[in-house]
Amino acid sequence: MAAIASLQAIHLNFGRRGITRCGIAEPSGEPAPMGQKTRYDDGLAARVFMGLFARKMDKFGGSKTKKNNKNEKGFWEYDYESFVEVSKRVMQGRSRVQQQEAVREVLLSMLPPGAPEQFRKLFPPTKWASEFNAALTVPFFHWLVGPSEVIEVEVNGVKQRSGVRIKKCRYLENSGCVGMCVNMCKIPTQDFFTNEFGLPLTMNPNFEDMSCEMIYGQVPPAFEEDPATKQPCLADICSMSNPSSPICPKLQA
Repeated sequence: MAAIASLQAIHLNFGRRGITRCGIAEPSGEPAPMGQKTRYDDGLAARVFMGLFARKMDKFGGSKTKKNNKNEKGFWEYDYESFVEVSKRVMQGRSRVQQQEAVREVLLSMLPPGAPEQFRKLFPPTKWASEFNAALTVPFFHWLVGPSEVIEVEVNGVKQRSGVRIKKCRYLENSGCVGMCVNMCKIPTQDFFTNEFGLPLTMNPNFEDMSCEMIYGQVPPAFEEDPATKQPCLADICSMSNPSSPICPKLQA
């Protein structure tokens, strides 16, 4: 939680200076229609976050760049495309379980010791904690997934504003890969919040329009019972697709 709070403070500080911008550069101000790639105008803070995640993930991606290379990129020099490319390298040569574990280790490496325990104390699995984290997701993860909004959902028969609807996921749009969505985002994020932080989270990606629904407070289904794990490749846009397979190969390994 300390790491999250620190990043929030950085985000707010950059915001006062006007450089936390991560807006959509489309004339409509909305994500581009399906079949078109949304253009973004990323500010310095957004690029720093991209660089931070990319560098952490690059340790698992088999990068040829040496650690002592003086030409190594600074945090602010990464763009979203390079961040996605690092994700693709992490997938190569790993089973789906190994991919998910790599993301878990990256997330843990970004937190100080004892952070998950502190999060559990501050945010027990209550309606308030679920709604608070949903509200936090919208501004804080705009750079990662694009524009989103808090929505009302029903959890265990109780209506609450702990849902987040991502209009058109930037990660899925740029990767075009079902396996990357499920193994590098959905499953490890669900697992991290549910098992490390103790706050259940379910993510329901829609591969027809690239939207996604996040539900804080809802326990995610088992992998074998999750509809997302039976999704075929997006053959028209995924460079790693196998059109002959009824399920994305990256979900079977």
